[in-house]
Amino acid sequence: MRFLYIIVCLFLGSVSSFAQDNYDVDLIPSNLRNRANACIRNEETTVDMRSPDNVMLNVKKAITVFNQNGEDEARLVLFYDKNISIKSIKGEVYNGVGKLTHKFSQNDFSDMSAADGFSLFVDSRVKHYLPSINEYPYTLVYNYEVRNKQNLIIPDWTPKPADDVSVEKSSYTFICKPADQTRIKTQNYNGTPEIIADEKQKKTIWRVNNMLAVRPEPYSPARETYTTNIQIAPQTFYYYNHKGAYTNWMELGQWIYDDLLAERKALPPATKEMIKDLVKNEKTDKDKARKIYQYLQDKTRYISVQIGIGGFQPIAASEVDRLGYGDCKALVNYMQSLLQAANIASYYCVVSAGSEKKSMDPTYASMDQGNHIILCMPLQGDTTWLECTSQKIPFGFLSDFTDDRLVLACTEDGGKLLHTPKLTTAENLQIRKVELKIQPDGSVSGKMNTIYAGSQYENQAALIDKPITEQHKLLKETYNIDNIDFENVLFTQKKDINPKLIEDITVNIKNYAPVNGNKMFLQLNVFNSKRSIPEIKNRTLPVYINRGYTDEDTIIYTLPDHVNSELIVGQNKSFKSVFGDYTCSASVTGNKLTYYRKFVLNDGTFPAAQYAEFSKFINDVNAADYLKLAISLKK
Repeated sequence: MRFLYIIVCLFLGSVSSFAQDNYDVDLIPSNLRNRANACIRNEETTVDMRSPDNVMLNVKKAITVFNQNGEDEARLVLFYDKNISIKSIKGEVYNGVGKLTHKFSQNDFSDMSAADGFSLFVDSRVKHYLPSINEYPYTLVYNYEVRNKQNLIIPDWTPKPADDVSVEKSSYTFICKPADQTRIKTQNYNGTPEIIADEKQKKTIWRVNNMLAVRPEPYSPARETYTTNIQIAPQTFYYYNHKGAYTNWMELGQWIYDDLLAERKALPPATKEMIKDLVKNEKTDKDKARKIYQYLQDKTRYISVQIGIGGFQPIAASEVDRLGYGDCKALVNYMQSLLQAANIASYYCVVSAGSEKKSMDPTYASMDQGNHIILCMPLQGDTTWLECTSQKIPFGFLSDFTDDRLVLACTEDGGKLLHTPKLTTAENLQIRKVELKIQPDGSVSGKMNTIYAGSQYENQAALIDKPITEQHKLLKETYNIDNIDFENVLFTQKKDINPKLIEDITVNIKNYAPVNGNKMFLQLNVFNSKRSIPEIKNRTLPVYINRGYTDEDTIIYTLPDHVNSELIVGQNKSFKSVFGDYTCSASVTGNKLTYYRKFVLNDGTFPAAQYAEFSKFINDVNAADYLKLAISLKK
């Protein structure tokens, strides 16, 4: 009996040792506190792929939150649905000296639908917990276990989740059968994983220690390009009653086409005949496609429908035809089916969408790299891309949401990587012409005409259909000038493959050019001043400019009669860099003061050592933009 008691005690001691560590904050080394808003004391992530339809995830984590800015790192969010079940959650909270203040369990979590406000038929839910604590520092310790009935997507490992988080210890363990074939992508991991194998299982363990918090560096590349990360993709997978295997993009695209798309393309005969009749007078496939795209935009609306094969399979084209709505998958599949009725070929393409460009990794195929679907038409010598979720976006125009990146085209011949068109520096235009009259008290008023193109078109297009009061509010936020008011606001669109938005505004700015004694102080650049950026010594990351653009401003001021215009000295500046070009000038003819500014920013990735040159370039632009003229007034 005594022997059994000892065994039980040893077992309990081993399973609870993680929770019995000393969480006194003073035990954290000083270098791990420097620049850190939170510190991961210890994290142990274990993924046990027992079978393709039974993958267990166990996470044990202790994290110390130093201040309010680190609170998000203590937030625990767990998604679940009919294929993901939360088996257990438990945890404790400790104060700054390591004293246990309270415990929590699954009953303390809020539980809600994972619907995003635009979703329909969402069968996914989310559990959420964040301790309500106002005294810092504190330490949150928790342990949870989740079962996945699929292995198409294996949880990856990023031990350091943010720049302002330090890591004392973290490990990732992947367990599978010795015969299981997997592909592992290792990024920025300097060590060698430990491998323990026998006839029953193979265990691979990655560990890191003492990862310091770092100062955020402006104009840095995406975090996933420089952080430590492990990703795993099994060759043979099971997902929502579907089985498959892939080792590359061609095989993955083939599975998506054959298993998820092929049987979802059928349209009612009446719809196919309607499409043929719709385009019968069009001469080219592109003109036919343009007319079908307009039909799609008029008939359908976007709504997220996260059902089916884990949100990866579109609802049938016939259902979209009947209902008139669908998500990105469904609308692309529907558009593809409409085009097929007119004998026009197209590709269903998976993309990682967002204003920050992210491409599919050509060396590592996996199902979770994309978050959106677009359509590609490989027209003879004139490949055309379509965004099918918007009722307003012009035919053939891809916004900065999906431009300039590798995407996966899923075709009947397999998957292939294609590159979407790039919105270039020369295309991303903002051309502004302004005529302003300066009043004797320094107020200005006049008319402003601005043309937006490329990515800058997309930036402003959302204003078009807003109510007038909302437009005025948003314009005040855009221009951010004290005492600015708008009288007339008019937006005009030119909708084609290279769209433009024209903004015409009547503007008034009280006391813009303040008068002091016999001087009037005028900042020539009213509407488009570049912000400064910090100078950083010992830069470690490359300088990344996600998207280039070109701005050109011409402002003609009509001066008041009591100004000594002949005493105004022109202000001309010009400098050039690998990062771009800048020029500005001011000249006076009669009572007209003309200010001209052109700024070109080039996109690209540049060595970290060039950050000093980049910050100087931007800060020189900032200084020139904020230059004020001291204008003499007649006595």
